[in-house]
Amino acid sequence: MINYNPKEWFTFIFRFSKADTFRRLLPLMIGVGVYAGLIAYLELNYLHPSNTKFFSNIGMMHSVLGFVISLLLVFRTNTAYDRWWEGRKVWGGLTNTCRNLAIKLQAFLQEDSDRQFFRLMIPNYVFALKQLLRENEDFHELDPVLDIKSNKHLPNQIAASLFTRVSALQKNNKLSLEEFLALNADLSALTDLCGASERIKNTPIPFTYSVFIKKFIFLYVITLPFGWVFSMGYFIIPVVVLILYAFASLELIAEEIENPFGTDANDLPIDQICHNIRKHVGELLS
Repeated sequence: MINYNPKEWFTFIFRFSKADTFRRLLPLMIGVGVYAGLIAYLELNYLHPSNTKFFSNIGMMHSVLGFVISLLLVFRTNTAYDRWWEGRKVWGGLTNTCRNLAIKLQAFLQEDSDRQFFRLMIPNYVFALKQLLRENEDFHELDPVLDIKSNKHLPNQIAASLFTRVSALQKNNKLSLEEFLALNADLSALTDLCGASERIKNTPIPFTYSVFIKKFIFLYVITLPFGWVFSMGYFIIPVVVLILYAFASLELIAEEIENPFGTDANDLPIDQICHNIRKHVGELLS
């Protein structure tokens, strides 16, 4: 996730980061600019003036379609941002659940060996969930206190291990029934938050809707020169490129943030969140 000062907005105009859509769209913008220049040359030099009225009517059509496509893109970006923000709330809830669990365990447990187990396993759950969401089987960030079966759902394995340990403590009279129930609520919340994260990741915007928007933008842009060349001349070239940049950038931004758990520049800082949870749980159970 990019950290920035929103008050220094003027510097953003002249700065291009790796996440900026301008770099990704530059080849397409050049191609569309060349295409618009070719259409303008053919219309201005070879088209009979009597057809000018017909092409002007195409320009009126673009005015209506531009409004429609703007509404579609607003809905698209709002939907993507809702997924990004919901992911942030889920991982904020995960942070609070881990802290609450550690606070209760610190008060309930008397033996250092029990505290040590939870001090390692609670952060392990968070790191395992991060790797699951990123479809990564690199377990080097996990402390080796559990026999990991890589072909199984790793967060579920860790959650089961946490509950088994809490249940054993209650059976051995190291936890009262009330303390067990208090811990059980937080352990259940871990699985609920895992399920919420998986729902966000595994349910993208419908394929047909995404394809339709891309086709709509493409057809809208490539037909712009036909309707506006006679009124704008060769100035149609930068206008078409600018419109393409604006519309396509909104679609690219929506694509990037609709899965907020990846490693793109605008995704959630879940690496930092995981390390903060490990630090805070370690401080509480030390």
